[in-house]
Amino acid sequence: MHAEAEKEQDRPRTVGAGVGRRALLAGGAVLAAGVGAGVTALVRGGDGGGGGDGGGGGGRAAAAVPPEPDVPFHGPRQAGVTAPQQPATQLLAFDLAPAATSDGRAALRGLLGEVTRVLAEAAGGGSADPRLRGGEPARLSSLVGVGPGLASRLGLSVPAPVLAELPAFPGDRLDPARGGGDLLVQLCAADRWPLSVVAEQLGAAAAAAGASARWTQSGFLPRTPAGTTPRNLFGFKDGTANPDEEAARQWVWGPPGPHEHGTALVYRRIRMDTAAFAALPADRREQAMGRREGDGAPLTGTAEHDEPDVYAKNHDGSYVIPATAHVRLSSPRLDGGARMLRRGYSYDDGPADRGLLFCAFMRDPAQFTRVQNRLAARDALNAFLEHTASAVAYVLPGAPEGGVLGEGLFG
Repeated sequence: MHAEAEKEQDRPRTVGAGVGRRALLAGGAVLAAGVGAGVTALVRGGDGGGGGDGGGGGGRAAAAVPPEPDVPFHGPRQAGVTAPQQPATQLLAFDLAPAATSDGRAALRGLLGEVTRVLAEAAGGGSADPRLRGGEPARLSSLVGVGPGLASRLGLSVPAPVLAELPAFPGDRLDPARGGGDLLVQLCAADRWPLSVVAEQLGAAAAAAGASARWTQSGFLPRTPAGTTPRNLFGFKDGTANPDEEAARQWVWGPPGPHEHGTALVYRRIRMDTAAFAALPADRREQAMGRREGDGAPLTGTAEHDEPDVYAKNHDGSYVIPATAHVRLSSPRLDGGARMLRRGYSYDDGPADRGLLFCAFMRDPAQFTRVQNRLAARDALNAFLEHTASAVAYVLPGAPEGGVLGEGLFG
């Protein structure tokens, strides 16, 4: 679980429900400037408050709530990083067939063109697939990234820090079949239906280009009242803070130039022993996390969005936020102020396999490596976590109207 960023500058915008994952993980909060990402909402449910009398006589009809508009696909940054988090997500990874560099580049160009078309049509409500027509807007947002192996093989123009895979960390139990990949896509929407349809379309486009599916993983956010931070499967609020636009320009987005609106994604599939953690006394859970379970406030504060003081001490000289607390070990104060944009999701693949899909964005994945090394060595949550899959990708800048994702890769 990755945790602390800094005080939130913009409160998350909810669409109906949402969630995130705490410190190690968390989701993000979309800022007006287009960077954060709010832990947002879930689908609107029920009758929006139960205003009817149930019997059809005398009760006033509830006012119709206009549907949320579609999320624009085109723009300088991909909406899968900047738009408010949706309740449902699907991650997909593909491998391109080995080929000579020139042939591989041509295949990638063609595939990115098809991927752009599929995603733009689905996001704008213009897909010819009848399964995506009618009803409320799907509010589909997406991101597309290329893995370090593909970038190295084809000599693609990506930032140097993204050309390396993550190192092995103590305690990792990674399944290669569930991680890595040449091309990574994340789809997010108001519900699972459009994700399944668009994933099918992307799979067909990949197969036509000679690529093969490597892995896929679904995730979700829990229902939560509008304007509040959702909880992860450990029961703690997740997604309390993320960098504002100014900090994100320093730590998340690339420097001015061809990579300015690109970023790096670090993905970790983390199995959580939710039953064992829940069996701990409440005070031990809070000491392990470094926050109070009820209101999400750090142990050194009184409100959820108070900045944790990792240097505060008790009268006996011990830290108020323990030395092994997740909040302390993931604090930007221990990493030169470096921050990552966290947009995590929960997953549930059965009673023995549920947890967090940690998705974090940063300019340089070495930042994650530094934090994860501290966590792997001392985090009190380690007894309840197991990292089972991992991936790194360079998230491409967005595509302008009429443009194609990845046009800068071949320069």
